[in-house]
Amino acid sequence: MGDKLRLAVGVMGNAASMLLYAAPILTFSRVVRKKSTEEFSCIPYTIALLNCLVYTWYGLPVVSNGWENFPVVTINGLGILLELSFIFIYLCFAPPNAKKKVGTLTASAILAFSVTALLSAFTFHDHPHRKILVGSVGLIASVAMYGSPLVVVTQVIKNKSVEYMPFYLSLFSFLASSLWMAYGLLSHDLFLASPNLVGSPLGIFQLLLYCKYRKNGIMEEPFKWPDVEKNGNKIKQFDVEKKDDGEKPKQQPHAACA
Repeated sequence: MGDKLRLAVGVMGNAASMLLYAAPILTFSRVVRKKSTEEFSCIPYTIALLNCLVYTWYGLPVVSNGWENFPVVTINGLGILLELSFIFIYLCFAPPNAKKKVGTLTASAILAFSVTALLSAFTFHDHPHRKILVGSVGLIASVAMYGSPLVVVTQVIKNKSVEYMPFYLSLFSFLASSLWMAYGLLSHDLFLASPNLVGSPLGIFQLLLYCKYRKNGIMEEPFKWPDVEKNGNKIKQFDVEKKDDGEKPKQQPHAACA
């Protein structure tokens, strides 16, 4: 009964994680349509890539005992493909400075995983010690992944707009972390449960923040804040439509929370 319940929770966790990893499709369809990354950050996707790489390795028989964590392998393997796709699209449309930053972060994530995989495979010769090493790295990566959307929290609070904090990303983050926390507890595996003890409350916080600001109108086109050098003085340019008669800029109502 316990194994069946654990498997059922693992399947639900897979479904929620698949929605979590696929949620940015809406964001990147906008990037492709506008041929611009605007103010979106790629940091959450590079951290998610590291998380998926580490936990795919964690679930393989090299680290785990047999295929006891097969659900972990399947969903994180899919996550690797999706995150790489998102990063590639971002690199295609990002400005030069952003491309350099994202390229460096992605290379660092792959390097960190490679070092972890090699150390676990050739330094330790039993599953418990391999789990400790890979699980510890995975713990850090998971906490960073669930917390990475918080990089836009300051922007959300300042602008009172959730335009750059996608609702579905926050929702599926909460669902996935809660289900994997249950899976880890049922498996008596602290390396699967612990990061989600952090991820679940962070998901709740993001949802509360979204609900607080979702009713505020947002601009159809986001504000632009480039610094322009002119006569030694920096001036700020705003990409805002104004009527000839001096009325306030037009605003579009934000889409309702699903």
